[in-house]
Amino acid sequence: MTYTPAEVRALTPVRRTAELRALQKPDLCDVFLCHAWDDRRGAATELHDLLEAEGVSVWFSEKDIVLGQPFMREIDRGLARSRTGLVLVTPALLQRVDSRGVSDKELSELLARDLLIPVVHETTYDELRNVSPLLASRNGLNTADGSMADIATKIAELVAVEDDLTAPPTPAN
Repeated sequence: MTYTPAEVRALTPVRRTAELRALQKPDLCDVFLCHAWDDRRGAATELHDLLEAEGVSVWFSEKDIVLGQPFMREIDRGLARSRTGLVLVTPALLQRVDSRGVSDKELSELLARDLLIPVVHETTYDELRNVSPLLASRNGLNTADGSMADIATKIAELVAVEDDLTAPPTPAN
């Protein structure tokens, strides 16, 4: 897997924070997947499934919120129980964030930490910048530059800290 210099710069701080959180709290999920409700059966499920196939533990509302549980409280717990956050940026997410939906609340928490990786899908950073300049200021991964499977592999390499915390893999150019 190859990384652009921008990806290396953007992902290295996230990697360091994930490593530190893994040492402090080894029972956390690798990632929290923030997505728009409209994407839950499409792109969000695709990314979730690809990540899990790569061995990444993913907090995903579709599987982790049990019927009858308080929705927002479970999301709050999911955020607290995850090392890093992925935001699947799609046209639907842009609409949800702009209308201050649940995704907007998740995004606010993830932006407060150095644990956020945007995954832009079927939209652009320019469109994202119109809705969330703070999220758009974070370099991330874009399906315009590689497949969802390639992105899942990169994320898996980024969060794979359990095997050898003393010599973590570093994204190579």
